This record gives sequence, C-alpha cells and structure tokens, in this order.
Amino acid sequence: MNFSIGTKLTKRIVSTPYINRWLIFAFDIIISCFATAGTYALSCYIFHKTYQSNVLFQIGLFSLFASAIGFLLFKTYKNIIRHSSFQSIWRIAAALCVKILFVSAAYIPYSPFSGTDIAITVAIDFLLTFSIQILSRLFVVISYQYTLDNYNQSKQNILIYGANPNDIALSSVLNLNTQSDYNIVGYLRFAKKDDSYPIGNLPVHVLSRIAGLKKIIEKEDIEGILFTQQTDIWKERNRLISYCLSKNLKLFTVPPIGKWRHSIPQVRKLDISDLLGREEIQINTLQISKDLHDKTILVTGAAGSIGSELCRQIASFQVRRLILFDNCETGIHNLRLDLEEKFPNLELIPMIGDVRSKNRLNYLFRTYRPQIVFHAAAYKHVPLMESNPNEAFMVNVAGTRNIAHAALEYEAEKFVMISTDKAVNPTNVMGASKRLAEIYVQSLNYAIKAGRIPGKTQYITTRFGNVLGSQGSVIPRFEAQIAKGGPVTVTHPEITRYFMTIKEACLLVLEASNIGHGGDILVFDMGTPVKIADLAKKMILLSGYNLDTIRIEYTGLRPGEKLYEEVLSSIEHTHPTSNKKIRIADARQYTFEDLIPDYDTLEDLARDCRTEEAVRKAKEIVPEFISNNSSFSKLDPKSVAA
Repeated sequence: MNFSIGTKLTKRIVSTPYINRWLIFAFDIIISCFATAGTYALSCYIFHKTYQSNVLFQIGLFSLFASAIGFLLFKTYKNIIRHSSFQSIWRIAAALCVKILFVSAAYIPYSPFSGTDIAITVAIDFLLTFSIQILSRLFVVISYQYTLDNYNQSKQNILIYGANPNDIALSSVLNLNTQSDYNIVGYLRFAKKDDSYPIGNLPVHVLSRIAGLKKIIEKEDIEGILFTQQTDIWKERNRLISYCLSKNLKLFTVPPIGKWRHSIPQVRKLDISDLLGREEIQINTLQISKDLHDKTILVTGAAGSIGSELCRQIASFQVRRLILFDNCETGIHNLRLDLEEKFPNLELIPMIGDVRSKNRLNYLFRTYRPQIVFHAAAYKHVPLMESNPNEAFMVNVAGTRNIAHAALEYEAEKFVMISTDKAVNPTNVMGASKRLAEIYVQSLNYAIKAGRIPGKTQYITTRFGNVLGSQGSVIPRFEAQIAKGGPVTVTHPEITRYFMTIKEACLLVLEASNIGHGGDILVFDMGTPVKIADLAKKMILLSGYNLDTIRIEYTGLRPGEKLYEEVLSSIEHTHPTSNKKIRIADARQYTFEDLIPDYDTLEDLARDCRTEEAVRKAKEIVPEFISNNSSFSKLDPKSVAA
C-alpha cells in the first residue's frame, strides 16, 4: 500500500509541468521578509541595540513592498525552478538590489543604527536573502532530479545514435516526459578513435569498432538504440543495426522534430520499410503543380495501395476536381472520408465502376472530362492470375484498351499507365497481361504522333517493382505470420525482389507524368534487389523474436513465379531523364493497326473463357512470354520448353 502511494506521488511530482508562478512569487516575498526580520534581530545583537518591534514592522513593510517591486520588475517568478540557470540567479540578485535600496532608506529614519551599522545590516540582509533563495531553488532541482532518476528506472535505457542539437533536445524531452517509456542514458557515435565526453549530464560514447559497444551495453544496461535520422539508419544497416539484431537489442526511430505532434516525439520501433528505404526522392514539385493545377484528374484503381496514395498526393496540388474510380465500394468510401477530412475544399467525385465497362467509362469521361488520367486499376497477384488468365486479360488488357480509347475520344491531355517489372520477359500471365497493356498504349501513341489516328492524348507508361506494404504484398503477410508465431513462409532461399515504398512509387509516377513524352516507358530506379529470405529474417528479429523461436519455411516457387525480377528486358536500352531516378526504356515498337485484330481476338477468347487459346494468343503477341513453373509451359515453343 505504501509502495503504491509512493509510486503515485512520484508520478504526480514528475508529471507536474511547473509550480504556479504566483506561489513562487509569494514564497520569495515570505523568504525576503523573514530574512529582513532575522537580519534586524541579528544586527541588534551585534551592535548592542535595543530590539524594537515597531521598528521591525516599519522595516518589514518596506522589505515586503520593495521585494514585490523587485521580483515583479525582474520576473524572477516566471522561470521553471527545476530548469533554473545562471540567468535566473542574476535576476534574483538584481531584484534584491531593488529591495536593499528601499530597505536602506527605511533604516535611516526608523532604526537606531549608525551609517556603518546600516551598511553592514543591509549587506547581511542581501546575502542572507540571496543565499536562501538560491538554496531553495537548488533543493527543488536536486529533489526533482532525484525523483526523476528513480522514476526513470522503470523505463527502458536507450542510447541515441548521434549527438547533434536535435538529438540533445530529444533526450531532454524524453527524459522529462512522464508518458515516455524511454530513458536516454547517452549518445553513440562512430569515429576512428575511441573517446568519451559529456554533453549536459549525458555521456557521448565514441567508438572505433562495433565490438566496443558490448561493454557500454553491459555497464549501462542498454536495451535499445534510437535513430533520429533516416540517413543514419541506411548508413548503419550492415554494422550497428545488424549487431543490434544479433544481440536482441531493440531499435527505435522518431519523425523529424518538425513533425512531432504537440511537441512530443512519437518514438516507434524500426520496421522493415525503414531498412529498405533510400535517400529522399527529389521531384520537380513546382512543375508538377503547374501541370495539375486547376485540372480534373482521374485515378482508376483509386481504392488500391498505389491508387489511394496517388490520390492523396494529387489532392495536395490544388487540382480542380479529383475523380476516384474503382469497383471496391468500401475502399472508395474510406478514401473519400480520408480526403474530405484532409482536403475539405477539394471537389471529390467517388465513382464505383469497372474498367471492363465501356458504357460506364464513356459516362465518366462525357460527364467530367478528365484532363489527366492515372491508370492504376489492375489485377496484380501472380499465382491468382495464373489460375484466372481470362480475368487478367479482361481487366489488365481489355480494361486498359477501354480507358485508353475513352481518354482519346474525350481529349484527355495525358494518360499515365502504371505497369510492373513483371512485364519484362514475362514468365506468368499477370506479367504478360501488363506487357500487352504497355504495347497497346505505346503503339496507340505512335499512331497518334504519325497522324494515322486523330487525337492529342499523350500515353506514358511507368514501370517499377514491388511496393512495400501494398495490399497482398509479402510484408503484411510476413507480419501476420510472425504475429501468429510462425512459421514465415518463403517460396525459395534465393528468390529476390526489388522494393520501393508506396510514397516513393507515387512521387515518381507524378514526376514521370511531368517529364514523360507520349510513347515513353519510364523505368524507375529500384535500388538493390533484396533476398526475400533475408527480408523475413530481419522482420522476425525486428519483432523481438529469434530465428529459433520463429522459423522460416520454404514452400517452393509458385506457378508463374521466377527467382529474379528484371526492370528492363535484355533487348532494351535506356536513356536518362532530368530525374536520375527515372530512365526512358528504348523498347521495341509495334504498329498499332497490326495489333488490333490480335487484341480483338484475345479479348473474345478471354470473354468466352477459352483459356488455353487466350494464353496461346498472348504468347503470339508477346513472344518473350515464356511460362515458368506453370501448366501453360506446354504452350511454349518445344525448343524453349525443353
């Protein structure tokens, strides 16, 4: 019971932001008046004068009013006592000088003291008042720090990586914040030579080798490392972070100081997207803003991961109208609520529809006349589309044809199609369907440029790899499997993929819409490919488990899946653009008029569910489409299949 009361009292003390300033003001005046009374009594004793209560009363009144004027004038009561500094001390000294001037004047007519006695008396009064004021504040500081140190013992001891001014500010905020679960016990840096020096009351540990961290961890009972900058996370992926994961140390990060909510840092555990991230993408925001400003924008597949993030970013560019098109009712409903809250002045048009419906698309374009189209609607799951090829062809190919022609008929300025790295040398139906869509819109653009088809729409294709955290991607699946205690299933020990965050992908799509010209296939820099098995291991360790507790199980490649994804096919070359993260693929060109019969046939076969014939037709149009680990391998040329 006593322990509970003590804990509650401790929490109450450390959670109190400051003592009421007027209480401090009153307390200081009381101290000042008592010091004056004590000094008068002491001086009477020293100088052998008779103690007179009426004299004390007169001098006491002067002391009270003079102290009040001094404290008000120099605002000594406004400082938070536990954060007192030398500036606070000088304010107190200055305020007491005002008091002494008034009290000296009171001693001359009322006291029995001579001039020298008065000088000594007021000097004693000053020193006594000043000492008690300083000691009282020092007592509060020491008591608070002692209470805080005891309270912080229940928190997790962590080191901050770095020691810049923002890191120092963060440590103060976390250590003083009673809602925080973290106690900052120092800073960590790497340099050529081991060293240690203090900043404030915390040490900075400078290490030349990662092995030196072991002694610090044991000595200070370190439970984790806090990173304050994304660049430091990338820099330390293979050294400090790998070491922490191997030693079961926790890893944390915080948003930049300007993004703290209510000036309180939101510390969170490091996740896999932090480790896979790259340097911040730079885009031409001014030019994109000019392109999108006051225009009607259509996003198909708006309820999806890429589509919804595109809508959020487009909405920030002051467009006239944003049309959200998808066949997912709940997704569109939730997206609309989110956008309405964040962009109350934006005109939103939520539309439920299917890209396979020409009538619905014609109604949309006829009614709202979108000027720029971002086409993100697609079926994308490889194994699922390998089992349902006709749907892949109807949505990804026929659906793209429908919306591409609607954009042309109603004179949209730009049509930006979002493709995938699986369209390069496709080994599955999904990748082949996206390559078929690429070929169609690119060929249509060439026909417009050549003047064989009237129109002004520019067709641009963007191609990138896997998106972290997208619906159905490997990251959420691994997270769910880890939450259940495993196993984490990976298809093959050597399978690798390119990854990009949703925000990165959408920023580059907007940039591509700005720098791309009609007929371009724009390829994004996906960075270094990642082994999925390594990804799984790091996610397990980041979740606080070890590889003995949650095991990885290899299940074998799925139908249509290949070990390595490509961003460009072997017959393609690239050219640079104004953005180093985007290159133009020099892809094979097709004649649009020659494609029409083949695409019409493919669409008819898919609609009639004549599956093998539809896949065979897709292989005829895209000869590099060679099935892998699939029942459709039998449709490949015998020499290749063998």
